[in-house]
Amino acid sequence: MNDPGKIPTRGGKSLGQNPFGALSGTGLPIAPQSVLRQAAEKEAPSKNRGRVDIKRTTAGRGGKTVTIVTGFTGIGLPEKESLAKKMRNACGCGGTVKDGEIEIQGDQREAVARILTGAGFRPVFAGG
Repeated sequence: MNDPGKIPTRGGKSLGQNPFGALSGTGLPIAPQSVLRQAAEKEAPSKNRGRVDIKRTTAGRGGKTVTIVTGFTGIGLPEKESLAKKMRNACGCGGTVKDGEIEIQGDQREAVARILTGAGFRPVFAGG
């Protein structure tokens, strides 16, 4: 059991020097409250960015179900593409931005609504 060629893995000596061990937070200036408030305001999305409709449809897709998000006002294509990417990652499926609408494969209305609410939109389920 005590082989001199093996390094024990149950604690023992430290493997080396901690390069951040000598650093400490004492003596550093504290950020003013106005800077902290501005940082919090930047991170929080505006709460009322408008109503968006979430529809589930199979029309023209060979019986495949697709979730469509429509009714965006005041946002451009890059923001729609970033929202679509978040939705695809959260749902684990494919999707695209087509004709100003976000299309996500499958019936993913709940997950899409959660992401849109987090982005400051007011999602409304429309259609079947």
